[in-house]
Amino acid sequence: MKKNYVLDANVLLHDPLSIFKFEDNNIIIPIYVIEEIDKFKHESTDRGRHARMIARTLDDLRPENGSLSEPVDIRGGGTLWIALPRKRHQLPVGLEEASLDHLILQTVIDIRSAEGALPTVFVTMDTNLRIRADALGLPSQTYENPRVHNFDFEHSVVEVDVSPDAIKTFFDKGHLSCEKTDLDVDTVYPNASVMLRNQQSHNHTALARFDAQKQALVALRVPREGCMGVRPRNKEQTFALDLLLDDSVQLISLLGMAGTGKTLLALAAALQRTTVDGTYARMLVSRPIMPMGRDLGFLPGDIDDKLNPWMQPIFDNLEIIFSSGPGRSERDARSYMPLIESGMIQVEPLTYIRGRSLPRQFLIVDEAQNLTPHEVKTIITRSGEGTKVVLTGDPHQIDTPYVDHASNGLSVVAQRFKGEAVAGHVTLTKGERSGLAELAANLL
Repeated sequence: MKKNYVLDANVLLHDPLSIFKFEDNNIIIPIYVIEEIDKFKHESTDRGRHARMIARTLDDLRPENGSLSEPVDIRGGGTLWIALPRKRHQLPVGLEEASLDHLILQTVIDIRSAEGALPTVFVTMDTNLRIRADALGLPSQTYENPRVHNFDFEHSVVEVDVSPDAIKTFFDKGHLSCEKTDLDVDTVYPNASVMLRNQQSHNHTALARFDAQKQALVALRVPREGCMGVRPRNKEQTFALDLLLDDSVQLISLLGMAGTGKTLLALAAALQRTTVDGTYARMLVSRPIMPMGRDLGFLPGDIDDKLNPWMQPIFDNLEIIFSSGPGRSERDARSYMPLIESGMIQVEPLTYIRGRSLPRQFLIVDEAQNLTPHEVKTIITRSGEGTKVVLTGDPHQIDTPYVDHASNGLSVVAQRFKGEAVAGHVTLTKGERSGLAELAANLL
């Protein structure tokens, strides 16, 4: 059934092309939404770019010798118009009349009254505004297009019971045909993590990865000594390191709570493949500049001084790597500095990545849960020939107000790339930083 969808400003700022994604329904934008978007057009951020893009898109839709106050056809079969009230609204309830949010809600009420034959739905990504709309008796929903539904990566390891002969064959040959197991290949994604369990002895297990092309389970290729002195401590970390060391897997998403080793494993693998094996020309590490809690304001010094507090978690992990392993001590912790000075290791914020081309680089994006799908798309599309991209983060630890656990770039990438042979995903579940850290992550 055809519907009227009234869009809030945050929907357009999140996805400037959202007006074309409601099929053959009517799209209505209150004039107050245009006023709100106009406030952001001078910003140099993605929000500012989206505000300018919305203005250009709407301007292109204006018909000759006409206006958007009347419905115009848009691609997809629907129509669009700007709701322009004849006078400034006064809410018939005890709410702040000067608030743009409440003026938008009153516009939705008027549209519903005027368009009684069609259902009217208010679309906003603001949870509190949806609650207020519900209190006023208005049907409302969030913008669903960029969101992940039925997010099924909470546990990324598939367990399969096999016969003793099958598990012996796997250990002898390093691979096992899926025909000899009960694994449903139609429901398993490429590069999925699989744990084989002996039917007669459940303590007898083997770790494997699903090869979609060969329709077989292949043994993991993780050095016994680990990478750069860092060895995996549990099965999820072993799966992650196997993907990180495989050059055929070009996009990897690592999810997990604090202390599970996401960043440490990614950095260790990147150092191994870059500085030791020479597979990649450079190791590039980046993270969004997003404070946790109240910001301290402007920082003194040059650009390196300003960026150091934001990138300090990366340096902390590098010090752990260079001080671990046999024969190493705390004096070796800063031995990564010559690699940074030579450009072999590059640590920088995501602010400067737009427009770049990154061939033969091992790119790590830490705290990727704070990025929007558009920002992650911008990053991945920078990849040149021979580049590997690793996204790490925890969708349940988001510091930005513009995304949530289902609409952030990390979750969207993990879900939409799950069926691609060049992509892999692992969810790390066990904290390895310290017993106290894991206890705090689980209890607090």
